[in-house]
Amino acid sequence: QLQLVESGGGLVQPGGSLRLSCVASGFTLDYYAIGWFRQAPGKEREGVSCISSSDSSTYYADSVKGRFTISRDNAKNTVYLQMNNLKPEDTAVYSCAAGDWTVDWESESEYDIWGQGTQVTVSS
Repeated sequence: QLQLVESGGGLVQPGGSLRLSCVASGFTLDYYAIGWFRQAPGKEREGVSCISSSDSSTYYADSVKGRFTISRDNAKNTVYLQMNNLKPEDTAVYSCAAGDWTVDWESESEYDIWGQGTQVTVSS
């Protein structure tokens, strides 16, 4: 069974940091691009970041550039999203997704496998 499981979400104050993890099982992560998406109540899901499978190139939404960093550890079959200087507007359910052929990293249709998501809440 192909599966992605996210962890690391929680409640944090503005300016704080969290590190999200996305662990793959049932398949080898090396051959997939991994994207992070988020969805706040009443809003559409949006792409946050992506890391490629070929050369580990990284991509970020303008709203998180300079604050978030995506990385992968193929030996652990895991992708991370380090989130620094968090803002209330970052509050959302964060999901990771895998795609074996991605042209437009921000398009949900490019991804075949999705995790269930982890809640991130930024509040005082």
